[in-house]
Amino acid sequence: MDGTMIAPHVEEYDAALNALDAAKDTWAQTSVTERIGLLQQVKDHLMPVAQGWAEAAARKKQIPAGSPLAGEEWTSGPYAVMSACNGLIATLGQMDGKAFLKHLPTRELATGQMAVKVMPHSIWDHLLLSGVTAEVWMQEGVTAGNLPKHAAVAYDVPSAQRKGKVALILGAGNIASIAPLDVFQKLFLENQVAILKMNPVNDYLTEYLQAALKPLIDRDFVRVVKGDGAAGAYLTTHPLVEELHITGAASTHDAIVWGVGEEASKNRAAGTPKNDRRFTSELGAVCPTIVVPGPWSSADLAFQAEHIATQKLHNSGFNCVACQVLIMPKGWSKGETLLARVREVMHKSDRLAYYPGAGDRLDSFKAHANAPQTIDRGRAPSLIISNAGDNEWFRTNEVFAPAMSILDMEAPDAETYLINAIAYANDQLHGTLGANILIHPKTIRAIGRVRFEEIIAQLRYGTIAINAWTGLAFLLTACPWGAFPGHTPEDVQSGIGTVHNTFMLEHTERTVVQAPWRPFPRGLLSGQFTLLPRPPWFITNKKQDKVGRLLTGFQYKPSWFKLPRIFLNALLG
Repeated sequence: MDGTMIAPHVEEYDAALNALDAAKDTWAQTSVTERIGLLQQVKDHLMPVAQGWAEAAARKKQIPAGSPLAGEEWTSGPYAVMSACNGLIATLGQMDGKAFLKHLPTRELATGQMAVKVMPHSIWDHLLLSGVTAEVWMQEGVTAGNLPKHAAVAYDVPSAQRKGKVALILGAGNIASIAPLDVFQKLFLENQVAILKMNPVNDYLTEYLQAALKPLIDRDFVRVVKGDGAAGAYLTTHPLVEELHITGAASTHDAIVWGVGEEASKNRAAGTPKNDRRFTSELGAVCPTIVVPGPWSSADLAFQAEHIATQKLHNSGFNCVACQVLIMPKGWSKGETLLARVREVMHKSDRLAYYPGAGDRLDSFKAHANAPQTIDRGRAPSLIISNAGDNEWFRTNEVFAPAMSILDMEAPDAETYLINAIAYANDQLHGTLGANILIHPKTIRAIGRVRFEEIIAQLRYGTIAINAWTGLAFLLTACPWGAFPGHTPEDVQSGIGTVHNTFMLEHTERTVVQAPWRPFPRGLLSGQFTLLPRPPWFITNKKQDKVGRLLTGFQYKPSWFKLPRIFLNALLG
């Protein structure tokens, strides 16, 4: 790499990496008590800049002033980081004997594997996300007896004997909390110091992150820098960088590992990577939402229509787990009504497509579509819907824009349909990051809970959301986040490794998150215990900006006195 291409930054990068390299063993040997103190300091530095962070992100993403959609920038920005700090503080505070594991319920799955329940964990979880559960399904061989050997393994080495490493993190350009949460992964779960190279799309957040992470930066444990693709390439080959992590595109990962063009072909054929350092990644997917036929009421259809629209249009469609393929039961009597209501919700969403390249990706999607439908959204680009059919392009290309394909699948009965839909998702769709299933509780009971669990176990995705969106698991930082295990540098798909995971579990297979079928108060009327009204991450929530700000303040300093305002705004949303 010709250093003159990034001459303005070379000295900055080299100085940052030299400082990190000098401090890496100091960080690795830093005590648990010091780490807790640093996390608390990060919270104290984050809170004063949280509002500026959220407002800057909303403005740069072209969200109109005063729009409730600004709430997305609170919940997927400062709130998620504050929540992760709390989770890590709680785990570190019970690191002796790994006592934190004693408070995590476990059970044996129908497959014989072990599941660890990570949500709800605290009284606040029960109140603020009432009815939401999350389990981490462990890989085969992990048992209740040996679980301590598969958690917080970086802390098994006596602190005085630990050796640190320097990690490079290439930040994501879409969701603000991704980059700092990736930094936490390296620091607190892997004992590595980190240089974070911001994505040019959202490097306007650099100053906010530098302010929030100042306690770590002052100790030379973290650096946050800007730069373009050439800068990233320089850093990936820097001799002081020992490990890498990226949240982004598989093409970027492959260019770093194998090179490009003829060079990449030769390296792949010879099995000789251009860059053979340990490289973890989260690279997106063609994520499905499977709609299972059942006794849905009119209110169910309306609520789940908002749910599906959110899965597609949260962050204007620029999410790695946005719904890419909506799998529908062919001939279901309620199917057309559901799709009509989905279109109605999408029609009212006039959020602009702010992410670079969206227009070209939409044009490509439309060019491959057979008789595409468009949903007019006023000032925003029309949302494009295509019938997936047997078109391979829709199965292998993540559109990363406001577009979605629909696949109609035969549904002789709910169980057979679900089995076939899962097989399609496993065998036909690119990637394994996240999959959603919308299914009526009566349908689950008809299939049988044990049988349903056996069927779900066949779905090879890193996160499975049942009557939820996998994006919820991203916000629940106790959940490991990443692809289903088994990908390789040769066929990286949705990536290698996981992040978040504040309970520091190792050898995880997937996260299964489940939310109430009906919101409060309708859920109570139908026998479900939930206090969760329209979720604040729904694009239709009219108070999500206020709820997001209040939840961030609550995570900073939890208090019973803060709950009434949160509940009031949640109910009005």
